[in-house]
Amino acid sequence: MDLGAMLAGKRVLVTGASSGLGENFARQAAACKASVVIAARRKARLDALAQELDRLGAPQVTVLEMDVGSEASVDEAFAAIDASGGPLDVVVNNAGIGGDGAAVSMPIKDFDDVMAINVRGVWLVAVQAARRWKAAGRGGSIINIASIQGERVMPYITPYSTSKAAVVHMTKSLALEWARYGIRVNAIEPGYIATEMTDDMWQTEHGQALIKRIPMRRLGKPEELNGLFLLLATEAGSWMTGACVPVDGGHLCSSL
Repeated sequence: MDLGAMLAGKRVLVTGASSGLGENFARQAAACKASVVIAARRKARLDALAQELDRLGAPQVTVLEMDVGSEASVDEAFAAIDASGGPLDVVVNNAGIGGDGAAVSMPIKDFDDVMAINVRGVWLVAVQAARRWKAAGRGGSIINIASIQGERVMPYITPYSTSKAAVVHMTKSLALEWARYGIRVNAIEPGYIATEMTDDMWQTEHGQALIKRIPMRRLGKPEELNGLFLLLATEAGSWMTGACVPVDGGHLCSSL
């Protein structure tokens, strides 16, 4: 079964596409000859990525400046998607931010910012897509990017862990609500992945100690999420909904 071929001709939205995992998913979709809508706040980064996606073979690349924490911005982005081509087939809810620091000294604004992007943003984008699919009488696939931090916790990233736990439960609840419409909602739970956002941390003594706790004793690479991404995005995963799948080098099953 050629999962890449099954994605060809589909239209895929990737939020938070200006770096890291979002860039990776956009590249994979383009390489599979899917049309790609890339959305993020950093438009200059998206414009550069769009040129690369063209070279990879995407039939159409649409660039959208979108802040998932803003309802107005998400509304405008989906109106632009409607006007720029055919309907979406796949939504990758990837946009997210971290939230480090001791809870007792953390400004409430920092907590609110994490929730606005990591939870409210996932909700806003998922609902916009589902409304359109339901009205059109067609299904679609939503892939939320959660984290193993939604299942287990570590100190000093409480807002982030809380937000990802919310994404896990949102995924399951929306999957149940929308299954009758052919709308599948699943989540990928990455473990520790080497990305631009976290590169500096992995060079520290603390970061090296964290790597040693991974059973496979190494960081993951963004492209190691692509097998699951393709399964969830295509009809190969047509009976999967409400699944939250870790890709973490065995980290979640390690002993306490």
